[in-house]
Amino acid sequence: MSFWTRHQVFEKNSIILVVGILLVVAIGGLVEITPLFYLKSTIEKVDGVRPYTPLELAGRNVYVREGCYLCHSQMIRPLRDEVERYGHFSLAAESMFDHPFQWGSKRTGPDLARVGAKYSDDWHVTHLTNPRAIVPQSVMPGYPFLGKNEVDPDAIADHMRTLRTVGVPYTDDQIANAGADMKAQADPDSAGGDAFTKRYAKAAVRNFDGKPGTPTEMDALIAYLQMLGTLVDFKIYNEKANLR
Repeated sequence: MSFWTRHQVFEKNSIILVVGILLVVAIGGLVEITPLFYLKSTIEKVDGVRPYTPLELAGRNVYVREGCYLCHSQMIRPLRDEVERYGHFSLAAESMFDHPFQWGSKRTGPDLARVGAKYSDDWHVTHLTNPRAIVPQSVMPGYPFLGKNEVDPDAIADHMRTLRTVGVPYTDDQIANAGADMKAQADPDSAGGDAFTKRYAKAAVRNFDGKPGTPTEMDALIAYLQMLGTLVDFKIYNEKANLR
């Protein structure tokens, strides 16, 4: 049999073809997967990245619950038009504590990876309550009910405990004080403010929705949005990256 006609064995015998396909897929899979067992981490460690505070985590839950990810991505690609519009390209480390992560390509609205500190809290309250008061042509629905719904400080500890089982490094102290920390972040006059800031570096402490009392879902969502893209000092990151 000629060398160039040996492939006919596979074409004429389906069992041999299936076995050959399985072998090729298995070898390819091993080539891709095996190196991962010898790496301590496939995610670059970046200074400043920390787990979400209880209030930010509650806000992220609201973000996912309301389907915000269906119109907003949190993934800036390393392309000139992306970087000039939104800021530094996204790092995998920024999403290392996300379950699920919010990367994506669907953008009915702008990317939110760098929205933190870009607008005031009042701007977010107005925008979330009535988007067309800010952007007349917006197709985003309003969420005025978020300002009325109070977050549950007792439930967030269980969520943090669950996240710890999948690798988020919440400590026993953080979980034990989850409810108190949630209230402290939304109340700058809280007696637990100092302890909270020690547990969560670079966490903003203020009344996000402008209303006193128990934190609302509006507080939580704004706390989450105002944190996005603010944890990493990209000037320092770029200097270190250039040295490597």
